[in-house]
Parts: sequence; structure tokens; C-alpha cells
Amino acid sequence: MMKLFGVLFALVASILAVVAFIPLLGWLYWLVIPIGILSLIFSVLGNSSTGKTLSIIVILVGVFRLMIGGGIL
Repeated sequence: MMKLFGVLFALVASILAVVAFIPLLGWLYWLVIPIGILSLIFSVLGNSSTGKTLSIIVILVGVFRLMIGGGIL
């Protein structure tokens, strides 16, 4: 069950990350990163390598985009 939650949350976070690429929606990464972290926790508990990989990519992209935009110092 945790595998499923991990992958589903990772998919939701990745879809939101794609939407956040639209100009003026960069603030959405403040929502994407916690969802990605929650997805990573569920994926680790469920031992899902797909969910872990997707979650880590979403988190790294979100942090990088916030750093570029000045949202994280």
C-alpha cells in the first residue's frame, strides 16, 4: 500500500512541477517540494525504487528552480 501511495504522490508532485514551469507560477514549487518529500517517505517505507527515483528528481528540480528564482538562499 505504501508503494502505491509513494508512486501516486510522486506523480502528483511531478505534474504540479510541470505546471510550475509556467511563468509566474514558480511559487507552486513551495507545494511541490513537501509533496515530493512525503512521496519519498512513503516510497522508502514501501521499498519502491520507482517512487524513490521520481521523488528525488522532483525534489531536486524544485529546489533548483527555487534557487534560480531566489526563493531559497
